[in-house]
Amino acid sequence: MTDAGAVSEREGRILEIIETTRAKRPRFKDAQVTMSHGAGGKATQTMIEGLFAPAFGSAALAELGDAGAVEVEGTKLALTTDSFVVKPIRFPGGSIGELAVNGTVNDLAVSGARPLALSLSLILEEGLPADDLRAEVEEIAAAADAAGVEIVAGDTKVVERGHADAMYICTSGVGAVDPRAALSPAAVRSGDRILVSGPVGAHGTAIMLARGEFELDADIESDTRSLWPVADALLDAAGADLRCMRDATRGGAATVLNEIARASGVAMVVEEAAIPVDPAVAGAAEMLGIDPMYVANEGQLVAFVAPARAAAALAAMQGLPGCEAAAEIGEVKTEPPGMVLVETAFGGRRVMDLLAGDPLPRIC
Repeated sequence: MTDAGAVSEREGRILEIIETTRAKRPRFKDAQVTMSHGAGGKATQTMIEGLFAPAFGSAALAELGDAGAVEVEGTKLALTTDSFVVKPIRFPGGSIGELAVNGTVNDLAVSGARPLALSLSLILEEGLPADDLRAEVEEIAAAADAAGVEIVAGDTKVVERGHADAMYICTSGVGAVDPRAALSPAAVRSGDRILVSGPVGAHGTAIMLARGEFELDADIESDTRSLWPVADALLDAAGADLRCMRDATRGGAATVLNEIARASGVAMVVEEAAIPVDPAVAGAAEMLGIDPMYVANEGQLVAFVAPARAAAALAAMQGLPGCEAAAEIGEVKTEPPGMVLVETAFGGRRVMDLLAGDPLPRIC
């Protein structure tokens, strides 16, 4: 793979300008909240880093991970919370109930914590058919059972007709941090390999097609599932050489790479040809003019592994159901810090930046 530092003088000047701009601490100056603030791109990052993190002053929030850690009488626990407002509530391969369980479980899993229990809050729209509610309760119960977690607390609210899209779900999860895990973006360093657990973009594409806003007919299902078996296998195969994991939800794998590159002060070079994408997803994305790397997943993770254990980690994932197409897609470099570059199939190179707006529909 070509070293990211080996660039032309013109490329170097452009990258330096981008690097200087991105190094500035974000300031939340928007006059109002827009849909882009929930899209997982630059607006979301600015709101979190420029408003939430400084206001709350938490060391855990400063790491901007998927779960925060707290120690209780010598036991290290991970805590996460999430909200799900997907439309439609049922889609090929899953539903909002299954998504709520798996999304919360996965935030714990990629933080190196074995999921233990969830709380569940339901916000129901007046007029929601009881059969739809019953179906989602059954999906939640089945997903929790499959993930090995218990629902231990909850709340229910009903809002007036037209004030919610059928139902919204809020979940919090707690897990036991695995003693094998020492995960942090700060641990990522030059030479580490970038792995993905499977094809990217399936969940977001399935949601887009299910909304019926595009005249496309493709057999694409969401990849929603628990990632703890994958995280467990990676911890077993790589141990301390597993630097960091993230589940690639809002903003897709591209957002994960950018977040980790900025947090760790490293560069990343991704081989476009190495990225696994299902042909149906690739075809739909091409017709819609979007990059699958920016499309949400609900059953795939990105892992950063030291080179000595990368092959073993990849083999461990490929041996799991649903991860047969796991792949090494790139390498961590030193320069230019905080940036992600893509080496294209034509031998060129481009910057893979965060999303600037809200080009995709609500998908989680």
